[in-house]
Amino acid sequence: MSKRVLTGAGVWALAVLGGYLLDPILGTAVLVFGGILLVVSFLGSTGRSTTFEERELARARKRAASREANAGKRAKDKLRYEAEQARKAKRAAKRSAKTG
Repeated sequence: MSKRVLTGAGVWALAVLGGYLLDPILGTAVLVFGGILLVVSFLGSTGRSTTFEERELARARKRAASREANAGKRAKDKLRYEAEQARKAKRAAKRSAKTG
């Protein structure tokens, strides 16, 4: 629990006590709404917040794993692409030989 939440809990307890001394309805309202805010702030402080660098590192690891998993497919596609380029070059050479 963070220091900010503990400070908020202390202020809330004092506000509830003061509210009950002034008026029980006011004290109840401070108790309910302040309690809700305190719970929300506690839940917000307990969540692990990641930095941009941590998220990018996780994404980079994920992309690397994906690249590694698809390495065979990429190699196969590269061979097919190179074969197609060779066929295109051969056709272009034939056309230029016929016209020239």
